[in-house]
Amino acid sequence: QVQLVESGGGLVQAGGSLRLSCAASGRTFSSYTMGWFRQAPGKEREFVTSIGRYTGNTYYVDSVKGRFTISRDTAKNTVYLQMNSLKFEDTAVYYCAASKGPGPVTTRTGYDYWGQGTQVTVSS
Repeated sequence: QVQLVESGGGLVQAGGSLRLSCAASGRTFSSYTMGWFRQAPGKEREFVTSIGRYTGNTYYVDSVKGRFTISRDTAKNTVYLQMNSLKFEDTAVYYCAASKGPGPVTTRTGYDYWGQGTQVTVSS
């Protein structure tokens, strides 16, 4: 069982930056592929990025490439999402998720555990 708690969301102007954190419980954090999803009002939850277990290989959806960076600190059992050059369309609730798969894992059904989400609002 893995519990995930996101933090770091907030209100930011377009062009600004935020860093989201996701703290994971459990001693097997490094054995999970970690991902970030987001869900805007009235839209489906969509994949944003993932970082593979053990290898640390990363994968991004095209809309955030070059602006977002996912990373993990195994010693702290934490995964981060650095978001730069934020756009209005990045506004959403951001969810952290953990998968037992090797990565990249880009579908909702591929993840086994989810956090509660953190709101990111980008003002235009």
